[in-house]
Amino acid sequence: MKSAFQSRLFLTASTLAVALGAHAAAHAQTAPAPGAEEAVEEVVVTGIRQSLQSAVQVKKNTMEVVDSIRAEDIGKLPDPNVAETLTRIPGVQGYRYGGEGASPVGAGSGLTIRGLSGQTASQVDGRSYFTAGGSEFNIEAAIPGMIAGLDVYKNPSAEHIEGGIGGLVDIKTRRPLDLPKLSGSVAISGRYNDMVKQAQPEYFGLVSHKWDVGDGEMGLLLGANYQKSWNRSDNAPGPGGTNLRRVVRADSAEYVGNSAYNQAYAGRSDVAFLADVANPLALSAADRAGLVNMAGVQINVNEEDIQRTRKGFAGAFQWKVRPGLEVYVDGNYNSYLYHQGYRFLNGADSRYVQGLATTPFSTTEGLANRNTNGGEDAVLAGQRFASGTFLGSSFSSIGGDEHRIYKTWILAGGAKWSPTDDLDLKGDLSYVKADQHQDNRSVTMVPRAGLGWNVTRSIGTPQSLSISGPDLANPANWVLANYANGTNNVYDDAGLAAQFDGKLRIHDGFIKSVKFGTRYYRKKSKFYNYSFSGKNLTTDGLALTASQSNGILASSVQDLVAGSHANWFDGEAGYSGGFLTFSPDALLGDNVRNRFALAGIPAEDSLPEVLLSRRKAVEETLAGYGVVDFAFLSDRIRGNAGVRVVRTNLDAEARVTDTSGGAAVIVPNSQSNSYTDVLPTLNVTGYIQDDLLLRFGFGKGMTRPSVGDINPTVAVNLTSGTGSQGNADLKPLRAYSYDLSLEKYFGATSYVSAAAFYKKVDGFPIGVESCQTVPTSQPYSGVTPNNCPTGQFRITQTQNADPGFAKGVELAAQTFFDYDFLPQALHDFGVQGSYTWVKTELPVLINGQVVKVRQPFQSDRNWSLAGLYENKKVSARLVYTYRSDYVLFGISPNPIDGRYLKGYGLLDASVNLNLRDDLTLSLTASNLTNKAPIRYVGEPGGGYDTDILRQYFMNGRVYGLSLRYKFGG
Repeated sequence: MKSAFQSRLFLTASTLAVALGAHAAAHAQTAPAPGAEEAVEEVVVTGIRQSLQSAVQVKKNTMEVVDSIRAEDIGKLPDPNVAETLTRIPGVQGYRYGGEGASPVGAGSGLTIRGLSGQTASQVDGRSYFTAGGSEFNIEAAIPGMIAGLDVYKNPSAEHIEGGIGGLVDIKTRRPLDLPKLSGSVAISGRYNDMVKQAQPEYFGLVSHKWDVGDGEMGLLLGANYQKSWNRSDNAPGPGGTNLRRVVRADSAEYVGNSAYNQAYAGRSDVAFLADVANPLALSAADRAGLVNMAGVQINVNEEDIQRTRKGFAGAFQWKVRPGLEVYVDGNYNSYLYHQGYRFLNGADSRYVQGLATTPFSTTEGLANRNTNGGEDAVLAGQRFASGTFLGSSFSSIGGDEHRIYKTWILAGGAKWSPTDDLDLKGDLSYVKADQHQDNRSVTMVPRAGLGWNVTRSIGTPQSLSISGPDLANPANWVLANYANGTNNVYDDAGLAAQFDGKLRIHDGFIKSVKFGTRYYRKKSKFYNYSFSGKNLTTDGLALTASQSNGILASSVQDLVAGSHANWFDGEAGYSGGFLTFSPDALLGDNVRNRFALAGIPAEDSLPEVLLSRRKAVEETLAGYGVVDFAFLSDRIRGNAGVRVVRTNLDAEARVTDTSGGAAVIVPNSQSNSYTDVLPTLNVTGYIQDDLLLRFGFGKGMTRPSVGDINPTVAVNLTSGTGSQGNADLKPLRAYSYDLSLEKYFGATSYVSAAAFYKKVDGFPIGVESCQTVPTSQPYSGVTPNNCPTGQFRITQTQNADPGFAKGVELAAQTFFDYDFLPQALHDFGVQGSYTWVKTELPVLINGQVVKVRQPFQSDRNWSLAGLYENKKVSARLVYTYRSDYVLFGISPNPIDGRYLKGYGLLDASVNLNLRDDLTLSLTASNLTNKAPIRYVGEPGGGYDTDILRQYFMNGRVYGLSLRYKFGG
């Protein structure tokens, strides 16, 4: 049954289509109609104007819902980061992690399109492109210099490859036959983060040439890019959770003489003990009003150096043998290294607090557990911590290094042939190889036995922190504890695609052309885990004793330790860092293994595999499509209707522990799945006037389950009678999408548009519990009841659940003020802006109940406003991008355990100075407002937005300077 929103969209579209028809019939003799292959008048422009004009032409002339960004010149996108550039598009929301546009987890595109995160399909020049370990391309890995443009399809038609209900991002590269005979560009750049205070280089070069050969021409393009950045991510993570405490004053009768409390403080009026509260509802309302919530209080001191190295190579060869026949070969290579050296000082606050101050705050049952305990939203605690000094506290220090390298390359070739003027044929073969290796290792140190610190905390943004006691930078005060390679994962993926496309033009009737094609695709994904932990760095290889008799002082290995940065948060938190950690650089290679032989650390080149983590998946698809382009009423109404039919075959394999025969044996567990999707699409554009367009779009799309969700792993707990199981039978997310937009164009670079959209999404995955007999296990015989029949386990398995939706409105506009009625002084100025409102709903299982919540990473509102300036010598852009509150990774069963981000805005700028026609000096500045995505306890809306700071971030401002030379263009 359609929602009221869907019905209104259909009704409005139908009414306006009828009105358009009547308008066109009445004016058929006098109103010129745009042709199906309307020529665009060529206007020679450069820089920002050229970029905006090209993007406008794509948006206006494409019979789909699409927004585009085009490079201002060879090797120059508007921003130094591709993910940041995409957030300028209406309906696209992004995340900045570590000072750059990036996913917060290093996987996926990091983009939310029209409220849907993790649902974006990625392509390069119309070919499927992905990062190892997922189906999306990790867009933070893209190198701006290698990109000619970006197209974002929000409701793709049937001719596009299926796979992303949120939208499709198509990265466009340059082609040699599209460029002048001999042309190219070289650039050298530097980037500087004002917290790191060290510049990093970037080099770019591209050359293209074409020449006549017989009746045709050949072209060859080669390009390369090296980019390095170094940013800081200072942050202060704190705990969520209820964490209620009862205040026991040291001068109270309960405290004095009670050996459970430290009697050294007995009788003091300025000291209190914070006692646990097992069941606050067992206390009276008056007593609960005095309980204190400690959420977000015990923050840690985190310093992260984040270095990103991007290397890219591109090559393209085109041979137009003769008019109507072309062969080509393309290749792109992308290497992205995320390297993080981190230094953490983790606090362990004591329960004894001097000078405790609290502030009123109601911790309700709803905030604690959504009232799923049957409560009536009673107040569990009436206070929260405001300030105080924790006496005799302790710390641990962690020094770590993460190397996460992504390598993706694509090689493609094919031919285009037009046997007649009305028939175009194209065959394309492509191969994608994607690898990823994530290696995260660390050493933990603890204080020398008997040491303690007084830690003063005061809530604020950021929280104020001061530490008094032994010198945290002194190696004599620290003892080594253990080494871990906590994440060591390898992803090995490959994809092969063969595609055939055709287009037949028809000159009579309302059908103008027919597009058709078929595609075969095979993707193979493998995963291996070599992680381990718990390697003791002691004199005997055993766990550190309480007396530290087998401990190794940091002072005895001073070449392996180093102080942290001494400008944490630029001193805004009071404490500014400088504590000792194991040096991240000392963790590389087999250095720790060689220095601590008794720890039993395996050699880097022969790590034992965690066999139970191994998985493999093979996905095969066969698709066919047909699209009809139509036009009628003297071309006043144009559009296309099509259908894509795709058959998916899936084979998944995991490793499981089989105890059915008594002894535990690791065996493979394989499952298969197949399904067919019929995906119709319809796009209709009505030309109320030549420059006033009304669009309606409908489409059905799908996103296949992630490799992790379909992994058929099985794990059971023989003590509790519970377990978990993967599900290779998961079906895709399927969405019905509706779009309605009105667009007004005036001038080559100017337009305003308004759009409404609705997506009904079926098949969101949730974890469902059921009683099952597990073939790979002995029957459950434990004494702990699991409410299942004898011998069965209570298994949690991901299954497709209830439907959800995403709906919203997009507004966009851009123009230069070069109108005749305006003063000449304003003609070089322009403005560009967009606004999006979106609402989403998806089902999740919370405490045994299916609850409808918002999508993670989805802001209700986001907007972008840019001021532009361009003349023959200078161009400039100042962009402010804002997004409202949103949930971080997903709704937590208990809101007080959750994390959300408050709305924030970022200001970026760029200035280009044309020193000569072929030489440009550019300056960029990112995050001039020095803002970062700060995390809070709870979730936005519903009364659960607590304003309790959970993790403050500071990344600093980033400045860039480049000199670019171009020739032949």
